[in-house]
Amino acid sequence: MNDATRHVDISVVIPAYKEGERIGRTLLEIQDYFKRTDTTYEIIVVVDGSPDNTAQIAQNYAEQIPQLRVIDNKENHGKGYVVRQGLLAARGRYRLFMDADGSTSIVHLDAFLPELEKGCDVVIGSRDIDGAFIQVHQPRYREIMGDMGNWLIRIVLGLWKYPDTQCGFKILKAEAAEAVASRMVVDRFGFDFELIALAERLGFCVTQLPVRWLNEEGSTVSLFGPNGFVQVIIDLFKTRWRLMTGAYNISDYTQQHN
Repeated sequence: MNDATRHVDISVVIPAYKEGERIGRTLLEIQDYFKRTDTTYEIIVVVDGSPDNTAQIAQNYAEQIPQLRVIDNKENHGKGYVVRQGLLAARGRYRLFMDADGSTSIVHLDAFLPELEKGCDVVIGSRDIDGAFIQVHQPRYREIMGDMGNWLIRIVLGLWKYPDTQCGFKILKAEAAEAVASRMVVDRFGFDFELIALAERLGFCVTQLPVRWLNEEGSTVSLFGPNGFVQVIIDLFKTRWRLMTGAYNISDYTQQHN
């Protein structure tokens, strides 16, 4: 990892907040997965001002995982902030972000990578299309909030074909990652639908694949607060407004690439 110019096939970005107890298991799973391939890779853990020892534990694993680097933000900004930070810091030809709790396993790359090789630019995981399997469900009230939110997202942003924009397993080609992440502004959980909407508006091919998903306790999602359902709805309408007013400077990219 000292050679900044070394070719990297896949970058794995992991946003982390209060993940000290789980991050090690996920890192080792990722390392074991890539050991079985000829793929060159890097793992970037982006710590979001976590009050626990997440950063230190992740850094300790760098001794046995030389492909690992840790970005330790001292202040909490939100999952969207650290995901785009990781995507822009990555060097991989393909750039995946996944949750630190391993709710969607790295083995899904076996299905996702062929879609990129066939020409698609962005592949997102979905828990709500044919073939998906939820091994352990969230509490019922959170599933209800999620269903309501997904319908509103589809209506407000016109993302009709995406019943699940919020699954934390998405992979982008480098060009798409840089074009999209450099325009994203949503710092909290609403960043997922912002990413998809921007990718489509920028003209990238976006597809979705089913995932096997296991709910892990410890989520920071609530009704109110910076990570709350209400904030997601606020960010949804702000995203719509930015798209309508041209605040994302999408035309700058499309004019250069047409």
